[in-house]
Amino acid sequence: MYPTLLVLHSLFRWLVVACLLYSICRAAVGLISNRPFAEADNAFRHWTATVAHIQLMIGILLYTQSPLVASFWHHPKTAFYELNLTFYGVIHLLLMLAAIVLLTIGSAMAKRKTTDREKFRTMLIWFSIALILIFIAIPWPFSPLSGRPYLRTF
Repeated sequence: MYPTLLVLHSLFRWLVVACLLYSICRAAVGLISNRPFAEADNAFRHWTATVAHIQLMIGILLYTQSPLVASFWHHPKTAFYELNLTFYGVIHLLLMLAAIVLLTIGSAMAKRKTTDREKFRTMLIWFSIALILIFIAIPWPFSPLSGRPYLRTF
């Protein structure tokens, strides 16, 4: 099960980023061009949140099975001094949870707005903040917190 989760995680992480970028672009274009909030815009709002929630569930499963996280929680006093363990044990988890919460709130708020302009603005703001948090929480190969390759080889 663990290798299958890693493969799903690798695919869905980029799908979340792609969906967020596309939804943000649609929201920005819709806001700037003052166009109506179409059914396709609503569908992308919904599917962006859905893909992010699926990734969250995969991430929680991986978190509970990760040897790095287990090592962190077995020795938390000393693990806080090792940035790699702290990143996966706490920082990554909290930032990703915060991003998904913000994305979910933004999606729900946009759905309930009455004007098209408000819907686009709400999506643009909340989804952009969520994307920024996700970019901070991703273990980029160049990150000082913890580096991972763009695509894992299994």
